[in-house]
Amino acid sequence: MEIIDLHSHWGTQKGYVLRSKAALDQQKNTWNSMPSFDTEEQMASYFRSQNVKTILDFGFTKNLPIDEVIPLHDYAIQTQATYRDCIFGNWIQINPRHGKAGADELERCIKASKGFVGFCVSASGMGFVASDPIYGPFYEVARAYQRPVLVLVGHTGAGAGLPGGDGIELDLCHPRYIDKLAIAHPDLQIISGRPAWPWQDDMISIMLHKPNVWSELHGWSPKYFTDALKKEIRTRLKKRVMFGADYPLFRYERLVSDWQALGYDDETLKAVFHGNAQRLFGITEK
Repeated sequence: MEIIDLHSHWGTQKGYVLRSKAALDQQKNTWNSMPSFDTEEQMASYFRSQNVKTILDFGFTKNLPIDEVIPLHDYAIQTQATYRDCIFGNWIQINPRHGKAGADELERCIKASKGFVGFCVSASGMGFVASDPIYGPFYEVARAYQRPVLVLVGHTGAGAGLPGGDGIELDLCHPRYIDKLAIAHPDLQIISGRPAWPWQDDMISIMLHKPNVWSELHGWSPKYFTDALKKEIRTRLKKRVMFGADYPLFRYERLVSDWQALGYDDETLKAVFHGNAQRLFGITEK
């Protein structure tokens, strides 16, 4: 089945999401996979072999100064242009403390790219909740170019098992801040990233109440979703939930098998795997 993957990372050594030895050592414990690096061509070939078109996210760039981020963004834009058949675009993470300079860089990337470019908020990594006014310049760029934003919610594997969770404060990714953001920007399409556990019921309530809020479910095998989420995927949220992987931490063979094992009908799987994303992004079905 065709897959539009709303969130994965880079499998190349230059873009690999886990940067420290401690984080790499934790990959087996957290995601049950081992670190390995692909070339750009190997990465693209793997996406093609799985019938995947993905949006990639560096993740670590949110902690870098602008002058170090720009070459990485250029690398991402060029790679997407080379492999546009299987890389739909890139999520950009910029430290909101950069203010207008950061928002200008987001706009530069949108203009320079032949694919999709959107802004991703990792509140636990940035130190500011998604509804904080510090993100205002970035949201204005997203609204001006009619780009959805991705807001990470719930528990994260980043820092898991490290002393003090590597300084990551989980509560900053509570769904309540998406609720506030959706009120402040009702014309902004907001995608909640990851399952929202341990606040999954809160996220379900917000999605039922705010029609500009969507969900993509990267970073988890679906067999570990809460029972409430599994039920809503086939009922009230059937048209608002989308597939996310978290490659290379997860591989598509495992995730697709786990999705199919949940017993959803073909209509539901098609909606999750590609149909809902096609509607959100205006992608013409093959």
